[in-house]
Amino acid sequence: MTTPRQRRAAGWLDRTGVGGAVRRLPLWNGVLVLNYHRVVPSARDLVDPGVWAATPEGLDAHLRFLVSDADLIAPEDFDSALTARRGRRVLITFDDGYRDNYTHAFPVLRAHDARAAFFLATGYLDHPRLAWWDEVAWMLARAAVERLPAGPWGAPIDLHRLAPSEPPLATILAAYKADAGASGEAFLDALASATGAGRAPDAAGAGLWMSWDEARALRDAGMTVGGHTVNHPVLATLPEDRQREEISGCAERLEAELGAPMRWFSYPVGGRESFDRVTQGLLRDIGVMRGFSYYGGVARGPRLDPYDVPRVSVVPDTDPAVLAAMLALPGIFGRW
Repeated sequence: MTTPRQRRAAGWLDRTGVGGAVRRLPLWNGVLVLNYHRVVPSARDLVDPGVWAATPEGLDAHLRFLVSDADLIAPEDFDSALTARRGRRVLITFDDGYRDNYTHAFPVLRAHDARAAFFLATGYLDHPRLAWWDEVAWMLARAAVERLPAGPWGAPIDLHRLAPSEPPLATILAAYKADAGASGEAFLDALASATGAGRAPDAAGAGLWMSWDEARALRDAGMTVGGHTVNHPVLATLPEDRQREEISGCAERLEAELGAPMRWFSYPVGGRESFDRVTQGLLRDIGVMRGFSYYGGVARGPRLDPYDVPRVSVVPDTDPAVLAAMLALPGIFGRW
């Protein structure tokens, strides 16, 4: 995601007209891969507002701008675009498999004749429930205490008076991600007890995820559907056998439901620390051609690591001015 400083700079470029001049600079090689999570009208509709990427109207504005000012490529054109002549090539992706990607994002994509890649965590389609990040948010929203004691999340946490730079949800999620492989369920059990909220019932996830029929509709409309594990763990925190279960299990469900092997995959969480050489080797062994990360940057060939394809996060304040700056100077505005 762009930093506040980058957003201010992008706004200045737009207001002063300098951005237009910058966009006349020489074009660049590679592909800027944009990644969205949830597309909903308001953060009020979310359990965890941190996964809000855009409103439907915001996505529509992004696509109108990209269609007019960039070469918005389809997933099947990605490999050739990596080594093509200079341009301003952009690929759109979505992570997780939330149903709003189908109900809100998909119609906007079709209206612009745009194609994208959707990465699904298959376990949530098979057994709808709150994902771990949503469940953490659910428990904090229902906490019967104002202060958490020390626990797997570290030092005691004041749930109501923590500094804005360290919101409780972000603090607890960061601790979960750091050690999820060793103690994910135990962590959630401890938080359920400490908050007094208990664990979220499966019914809390009703209607949250796509159905397999909806995933097939995406496929039939020319979208690419890839894998995002079964249960969205932080893969590098797992031993090899459990990484294999998450990756192979996801591939098996996608092929069973969609009739094609899993060729693209995005790493849950996606930072440099969230996958490792073991993860990449497992993807290679199962026949995956591209593994997508999530820490910024531009995908440039031909020396691009096929199992570390960088993506840039889209958030609600990613407006057309920020997109324009990314298109003009992706090496600066596509990093964080």
